[in-house]
Amino acid sequence: MGPWCALWVLLALLRDLRGLTADQALSSSVLRSFQAAQFQGLWFVLGLAGSTHRTVDRSLLSPFTATFELREDSRLEVSYAMIRGRRCVTWSYVLISETQPGKFSVDNSGVPGGDPEEVQVYDTDYTTFALVLSRRQSSDQGILRIYLLCRMWAIQTEVLDKFVCLVRAQGLSDNNIVFPDLTDWSLHPDAC
Repeated sequence: MGPWCALWVLLALLRDLRGLTADQALSSSVLRSFQAAQFQGLWFVLGLAGSTHRTVDRSLLSPFTATFELREDSRLEVSYAMIRGRRCVTWSYVLISETQPGKFSVDNSGVPGGDPEEVQVYDTDYTTFALVLSRRQSSDQGILRIYLLCRMWAIQTEVLDKFVCLVRAQGLSDNNIVFPDLTDWSLHPDAC
């Protein structure tokens, strides 16, 4: 376990000792404030962990990007683009700001029967990395996803440590972490 992971685990334990549950302690944001204007722009999804993911799913995850755009109504529009075979697959949604810094609800108003989803920018330095949590309740199953976003196709060791520690702190294991399969990926990220 690296020093960053040890620090994060220690902080989580200290919060628990003060009477908070682990879920309450981890739901609180690392961010004191959130600057949507600095956060907007192109991010590369370099790691993904989730309650429905397994390491064997790696071959299913193609490299993809997330673009955050601040709209005039102060909402963030998120657009994803992924190469699947020879096709470009895109999807998007709008994030509505909540009172906690970096916390959003997904606007499902145009999706009949859309599951409520909460998105939390857990940590970011705006220029290098971001750790983003997504929680959704689908039927009788809670779905948790943790995204490791980077501004370029490279992961710094300390950022990777933070990602793995957050994954573990959320009750997931290393087997729930998937990294995009870059084996046959020779296209430029803007090809989509």
